[in-house]
Amino acid sequence: MKPEVQEPIAVAAPAARRSRQGRVVWGSRVVTVGGDAPVRVQSMTNTDTVDAIGTAIQCKELAIAGSEMVRITVNTPEAAAQVPYIREQLDRMGVDVPLIGDFHYNGHRLLTEFPGCAQALSKYRINPGNVGKGAKKDVQFGQMIEAALKWDKPVRIGVNWGSLDQDLLAGLMDENAQRAQPWEARQVMYEALIQSAIGSAEQAVELGMAPEQVILSCKVSGVQDLIAVYRELARRCDYPLHLGLTEAGMGTKGTVASAAALSILLQEGIGDTIRVSLTPQPGEPRTQEVVVASEILQALGLRVFVPSVTACPGCGRTTSTTFQELAKQIDDHLRAQMPVWRSKYPGVEGLKVAVMGCIVNGPGESKHADIGISLPGTGEAPAAPVFIDGQKAMTLRGEHIAQEFHAIVERYIEQRFGV
Repeated sequence: MKPEVQEPIAVAAPAARRSRQGRVVWGSRVVTVGGDAPVRVQSMTNTDTVDAIGTAIQCKELAIAGSEMVRITVNTPEAAAQVPYIREQLDRMGVDVPLIGDFHYNGHRLLTEFPGCAQALSKYRINPGNVGKGAKKDVQFGQMIEAALKWDKPVRIGVNWGSLDQDLLAGLMDENAQRAQPWEARQVMYEALIQSAIGSAEQAVELGMAPEQVILSCKVSGVQDLIAVYRELARRCDYPLHLGLTEAGMGTKGTVASAAALSILLQEGIGDTIRVSLTPQPGEPRTQEVVVASEILQALGLRVFVPSVTACPGCGRTTSTTFQELAKQIDDHLRAQMPVWRSKYPGVEGLKVAVMGCIVNGPGESKHADIGISLPGTGEAPAAPVFIDGQKAMTLRGEHIAQEFHAIVERYIEQRFGV
């Protein structure tokens, strides 16, 4: 019996984003945020901001890795005094990445007393839970918004469940106790996060901020919590949203948790900037969090940052670690060259390379890639066919297959993407 004629399976694609568009400016550099703009990657330094040279160097490293905005801690008068020098050092190095000032507790005073700091930053991060207590809260929040207006800077109102406005939370808890069917404590926490963010945004707009110059975030450290909060936040407002699983953790745990949470939201069209808050492994560079954030966006098809390398995991058919080593060499080399290649070889970030370990999927995957190699597996002839643009181009043999393929990739890039 013939199968029924069916409609073709739709190609999966992220939903359209529904936030308004804003901008972050430094000098001649304008980074659009929200609306139809690409989802932006940002990160944060872990240096002492008083160390202007060390902070500038790490900002440069993060920018080269792909961070389109870098946040720095501004927590003391000494740190605030160094911000203009950090900006100056970056400009001298030709790094035009916008700087975001991260303020808690005393931001109103630092932005007022250090105008050079206020001017050098491209955006201010304000935490409503740490602005002030009681009658001082509105005054000190207003002083920070006044600085943003004076220097024409956008603000991110960043709520965090680790430093939530306790007065707001207590009030919502009291309201909840009066309900015929009280919410769970976690649901009250969600509501407090969202009310704090949106209420602060509305307050900023009342003080004169343009709505498109306000970005919101409500960070938590649980995957399901983050998804629930951001879905509701996106439903209630159209401010650009910054995504991030706060205190995600180290290594595999932090990477997987961040990817799980952010991918679901991004697929639903929620999120305009992202940060992966990884705790670095001992000796691991800070730039790893930028790599992970970029890979999340690239895996979802939202952005393309670096050429992709497809490689099989290996099995009993693969005879050696050659394909693993070659895949790593190619991947490392492509990443290392991207800062130069972005301008030298326009479009190279879309390159697809396959490095496979045996005949089962090797030729097929290699044909799907722009350039691919299928290395011999157990019992196969000691030959490695190379496929270019879907066609078998040559076969490599001998002890120098890896080096020869590396050179072939280099030539292909130059011929295809060279200006």
